[in-house]
Formats: sequence, structure tokens, C-alpha cells
Amino acid sequence: MTEQAFETDFWKDAQLRKTWDEIIPGEPRKTIPYTLTLEAIQKYCRVVGDMHPLYFDEEFARKSPYGGLIAPPAIHILLMFSCTPADDWMRTPGTVNAGQSWSYNIPARPGDTIRLEARALDKFIKRDRLFVVHDNVFFNQHDEVICSGRGWTIRPM
Repeated sequence: MTEQAFETDFWKDAQLRKTWDEIIPGEPRKTIPYTLTLEAIQKYCRVVGDMHPLYFDEEFARKSPYGGLIAPPAIHILLMFSCTPADDWMRTPGTVNAGQSWSYNIPARPGDTIRLEARALDKFIKRDRLFVVHDNVFFNQHDEVICSGRGWTIRPM
């Protein structure tokens, strides 16, 4: 199985993304399932400098309470982009992360098919800035919640 392609040109589909006025609180965002590979986990870990053996050493991980290789909790950063299409409004260039809060339930594992349920909860203007409050819940193929979070973003004008 090859890694799924990931679009890195965030301007490419900018004209397709919802504007501030088109973001409707409560409306589910369009998402796509993503199969998490060991290669993607390890590439992410190398990039962020997290070389824990739970992510790289099969024998170590098998003897751990997890019983096998897992992904680090912060893998939701990779999943946020992998589970959304290129025209998702969260990918708009100029969007700023204004804060987030996450709860972690179970680890994601190599081979998991990840599904995201996401939506805007609220939007408001403060000090001439456009804010969106949103929630995100990641599930594995067994409909178990891997992690859930709430975030605040500042949207470009």
C-alpha cells in the first residue's frame, strides 16, 4: 500500500473554500477517511523529533501496555489535514491557530482507518478579527474515539 497523496499547495483550491459568511455553525464539515500507515507515523515523529521506541521499535512496543506500535497523541495534527479535502475552510492560507484543547482516549495505530467528524460551533468578531470555534472528533475503524478537541482559529479577512 502506498501513502496517500497530500496536497501541499494551500493556495491551489482557495477559490473553492468557504468564506466567513458561508461558514455555518453546526454544519458538518466535509471529511475523508485516511488510512494511517507506519511510514506516515514515523515520518511525523522524525519531523517533530519524537523518537520514542513506542513508535519505532516493534519488540519494545509489543512488551508495552499497548501491545504494539502506536502513533503519538499529537498525530491529530497530521490527521486534521489528512482527513479533510483540499477545499476545506480550515486550510485557508492565513488561518491562525488561536488555541486548542484536546482529550486523548486511545492511541491510533498503524493500519487504522481514521474518520473525522468536525464542525464549526460558533463564529464571532472581536477586535476586528474573525474567529471560528470548532470541534473535531477522530474515530478509528471500530468507531472508537481516538481523540477529540475544540479549537479556535482566526480567519483571514
